[in-house]
Amino acid sequence: MVGIETEEMLEPADRPQRGPMSDHTSDPHPATDVPERSGAAPRALPEVLDAIADVEGWLTEAQATRLWQAATAVPSGGRIVEIGSFRGRSTIVLALAAPQAEVVAIDPHAGNDRGPQEIHGFEDAADEDFEVFHRNLAAAGVDERVRHVRRFSSEALTEVDGEIDVLYVDGAHRFGPARDDIVRWGRRVRPGGRLLVHDAFSSIGVTLALLTSVAVGADFEYVGRDGSLVEYRARSLTPPARAANLGRHLLQLPWFLRNVLVKVAIVTRLRPLARLLRHDGSTWPY
Repeated sequence: MVGIETEEMLEPADRPQRGPMSDHTSDPHPATDVPERSGAAPRALPEVLDAIADVEGWLTEAQATRLWQAATAVPSGGRIVEIGSFRGRSTIVLALAAPQAEVVAIDPHAGNDRGPQEIHGFEDAADEDFEVFHRNLAAAGVDERVRHVRRFSSEALTEVDGEIDVLYVDGAHRFGPARDDIVRWGRRVRPGGRLLVHDAFSSIGVTLALLTSVAVGADFEYVGRDGSLVEYRARSLTPPARAANLGRHLLQLPWFLRNVLVKVAIVTRLRPLARLLRHDGSTWPY
């Protein structure tokens, strides 16, 4: 891929607090379509966006909206699992959107895979990330509701019993760990449940993981994406549906190539290339 193998070779981007509304493709759910439930009600989307406005992370408002929509549809007593929490931006969205569900956040806070070019060697930041994560959740009023599993996702499968209604994957972005999260944890998503993966068609490792698993598989149907956040519905696909599903993935590859070129422009400081790609030349694409 134009000489780039992993994100470890790339320079870090500025971490936005409240990202721009990113582009979306296919079947976005109406933002006002929240089913009635007994007990506590989901927090309204504007309140949720306000709650995460100052929380560090790479989740845009459009992506937060898609997470909120998926979480509000979880039935009472259902289960949401998040792999990769960092400082709690997405965790807060899920917890505020689904007070009727169990929310499990899996993140070792070990100083690794923190962001672009922050794969290894940030052990000194680990405890700070852990403390800020819980401080942010407490400020949003959800710290006691979220069960935090401070382990690597590959070691945490036994920490969660039963099926999963919504699985959000934003863990390690290298091919092997990303594919492992998608495949092994994806098996736990109930029929009709949702799988959402961040950095799809942006990170090389995550994109390859998707193309070699769900894109050619028969268990998840492509629903749509907002920027790099892609959503799937768990269902058994017939051979024609599998072919159509693969086609939907292939249609995202031009956007993926554009993101790779943007990263090249950022690393090499080729501002003319960035302008040609209609990018500001400094913000990491996500």
